[in-house]
Amino acid sequence: MIKSLRFIIVLILLSLIGVIFIFSQTHTDFDYQKQILNDYRVYALETPAHLSFCGEIVPLSDIDIQQRFDRELHVNTYWQSNGFLFFKRAHKYFPIIEPILASNGVPDDFKYLALIESGLQNISSPAGAEGFWQIMKSTGREMGLEINANVDERYHLKMATQAACDYLQKAKDIYGNWTLAAAAYNAGINGISSKLKKQRVSSYYDLLLTEETSRYIFRILAVKEIFENPKKYGFNFRSKDLYKEVETHAVKVDTPISDLVGFSNKFNINYKTLKIHNPWLRQQNLNNSSRKEYWIAIPK
Repeated sequence: MIKSLRFIIVLILLSLIGVIFIFSQTHTDFDYQKQILNDYRVYALETPAHLSFCGEIVPLSDIDIQQRFDRELHVNTYWQSNGFLFFKRAHKYFPIIEPILASNGVPDDFKYLALIESGLQNISSPAGAEGFWQIMKSTGREMGLEINANVDERYHLKMATQAACDYLQKAKDIYGNWTLAAAAYNAGINGISSKLKKQRVSSYYDLLLTEETSRYIFRILAVKEIFENPKKYGFNFRSKDLYKEVETHAVKVDTPISDLVGFSNKFNINYKTLKIHNPWLRQQNLNNSSRKEYWIAIPK
């Protein structure tokens, strides 16, 4: 009788423990979901009191200007996955871009132009623009880049950045300010000049433009604002979360290379690795009939 009673008591205790465990798990899950809802909130964002691009004041007192910036600030703040990739890639590539801008007298704010153009990726646009700086073939050649089926220096970050600087300086000399120079990077010098003449205005902010060019400067401004105040806009990360450039050394080549796969193997890397660091090499060979001097990056 006593043994039976003990057995029943043990069963009751085990049952109570099981109920408590199930309840605690359910309660934990409920709390967890509640915490997610409490932590994740979407807020309307305030436009900063002052904005500038390359030291040029943005006329936020104009309601149209304020609302165009407001749109881009919200789009870029709440597209969080894209924003985090911007931060990650910028940590890798801005240190390459920034000194080239500085050495050419081009304001540092233009690094954000490259960011909104391509997301700092070697992409191709439907219109034929290529690389980080989204340079058209005719413009690239005008700025001194080699562009053909075998070599396309629009994919060479340092050379493409230099070409972008040359174009921006040319536009600045024409318009006298960096804001219109940036707009011309998107719509072309002839396109912006024609609009200014037809509409009889002298400022980007007074122009009626296509949707893309109308948003262009404000996308740059929004990304700049977020980059300068990441925590204010909800972006939290550590240094180790960001991408880092792989250290390389440059190998001079002034002869044709018939097989870049074999060439890469000589340096104990594969062809994929060679292409990652030299995307301007467009085929599996380097023609170089003119015996031009190239520098090929090899990871250390």
